Amino acid sequence: MKYIIVNKPYEVLTQFTDEAGRATLKDHVPVPGIYPVGRLDYDSEGLVLLTDDKKLQHRLSNPQFKVEKTYWVQVDGVPTEEALTRLRLGVFIKGSKTAPAKVRLLEEEPSVWERAKPIRFRKNIPTSWVEIRISQGMNRQVRRMTAAVGYPTLRLIRPAIGPLTLGNLAPGTYRELEQEEVEQLKSLAHQPDKPRKQTGASKNNFKGRNRKF
Repeated sequence: MKYIIVNKPYEVLTQFTDEAGRATLKDHVPVPGIYPVGRLDYDSEGLVLLTDDKKLQHRLSNPQFKVEKTYWVQVDGVPTEEALTRLRLGVFIKGSKTAPAKVRLLEEEPSVWERAKPIRFRKNIPTSWVEIRISQGMNRQVRRMTAAVGYPTLRLIRPAIGPLTLGNLAPGTYRELEQEEVEQLKSLAHQPDKPRKQTGASKNNFKGRNRKF
C-alpha cells in the first residue's frame, strides 16, 4: 500500500487529470495508482493525503468517523468574539447548519510560504488569521462559514489532517508517510463492528450467543 502527503499549491486541482488543461496533482506527484482522500479547493492550499488503500480512504472521508481537519484562514478584517462564537456553535449554509467547530483567533500570523498570487490588499482594512478545526466536508465549507459571519476568506491553508501535519513540506512537494503515521491514521479511522440487537426469537435461535453482522 502507498501512503503519501503532498502540499497542494494554490490553483491546483485535487485530481490527476483535467480536460481544461489546468494544473493537477499529476504535475507534482508522479506516483501511479493513488487517489486523494477528500478534496481541497482549487484556490486553497495545503495538506492532501493520497493512497491506494481504498478501505482507509473511505473511512477517512466518511463524516461518521469525525476525522478532524485543521485550517488556517486569512480573513478580511478582525473577527469579533461574537463572530468567533457563532462559528464555534455552527452557522447556516444553504439551509443546513454546520456542526460545532473549534475556532480561535491566531495572535500571530502563522509561518507560511508566499502564495503565487498575492491576496488583495486594502490599506484601510486589516487582515487576520483564524484557526478552524472541523470534521465535516461540505462544499467550500470554511469559506462559506467565515462569509456567513461577515469576514470573507482571503487565503485558506490546511496544515493538518488528524495527526498528520505538513511540517516543513514545501508547496508542490510530497513525501511518503512513516509506518508510525500510517498506524495512527488506521487507528483514527477504526471503529469495531457492533453486534446487531437481537429479538427474542433470534436469541432462541442462536441460544443466546452474540452474532456479528
